Amino acid sequence: MTTPDLPLFTQKLLEWFATNHRPLPWKGEKNPYKIWLSEIILQQTTVRQGLPYFERFVEKYSTIKDLADAPEDDVMKLWEGLGYYSRARNLHATAKHIAYNLNALFPNSYDGLLTLKGVGSYTAAAIASFAYDLPHAVVDGNVYRVLSRYFGIETPIDMPKAKKQFTDLANDLLDRNRPADFNQAMMDFGATQCTPNNPQCRICPLQTTCVAYEKNLVSILPIKSKKMVKRERFFNYFIINHGDMVYIRKRLDKDIWQDLYEFPLIETTELLENTEGVKEFGFQLSDTQLLSKSQPYIQLLTHQKIVAVFWEFEAKSTFLLEQNQFLKIEKKNLTNFAFPKIVDTYMKKKVLNLF
Repeated sequence: MTTPDLPLFTQKLLEWFATNHRPLPWKGEKNPYKIWLSEIILQQTTVRQGLPYFERFVEKYSTIKDLADAPEDDVMKLWEGLGYYSRARNLHATAKHIAYNLNALFPNSYDGLLTLKGVGSYTAAAIASFAYDLPHAVVDGNVYRVLSRYFGIETPIDMPKAKKQFTDLANDLLDRNRPADFNQAMMDFGATQCTPNNPQCRICPLQTTCVAYEKNLVSILPIKSKKMVKRERFFNYFIINHGDMVYIRKRLDKDIWQDLYEFPLIETTELLENTEGVKEFGFQLSDTQLLSKSQPYIQLLTHQKIVAVFWEFEAKSTFLLEQNQFLKIEKKNLTNFAFPKIVDTYMKKKVLNLF
């Protein structure tokens, strides 16, 4: 059944949504805490990957006060493996702000939500529409793709003017009586029907009015003007065992993986072939015995490629690293700390007898 005052695109989209929406635990949720939590987790993350993290966070921290009161290391450990760790730091900081400064109450307006750390226009629109039924359209990669293809928009989506163009269009199409349904429909349609690769055009309800389908532009739209260049970095990790103990440190610099733990590290312009010359990097390995060296491990980040090699040493009784930089812990306790994925992957392979 069509609604005359709604654009044809919106009518067909909502008709599709009525029988094709994905059953997810945060759908239909009105609790802004759970909506916010799901949106932060799903930033830069697929639903399949993010769903178990959402469930674990809700189970361990059922209220925003529970999350605010949690130690930072516990929050980072629960987030381990999800990547983009600034999200976890912002999540914890925002939970504290809401719990301690706002009496555990979320702002109930779009502008108020934008004042929260880690909440941008997309997340604010999602919370505003899902929790409070406010008429704000969400605009993310799925929305760019669907609208670009359907309307044949060739504006590169990485250009500054694209955000306003697509946001204005999405708000014009928004069903103001059902903003939550419209936004969820856009997300689901982009994620399951109008996908980046191999979209289901032949069974698409918007096919007959889709410009990209008509003009054979589906594989071309949306357009990006810039090709991303990844910076390559080389990490040499030193796993220094001292009996049942091992040295680790917390990454405190404003760099990737801030606040995660790692083994002593030397970053070089290329991987070290041997340990000669390590002294110039401030490491004293004279009281250690080299046990093994791994093959390179690779982790691809959005703008970086990390290539890492792990060196294992056994330290003599006289060996000591600077105590203000490194923690000396029992190997069996390594699982209590949050490590970058590349380090965690290496440890889980049990190439070394770390546990």
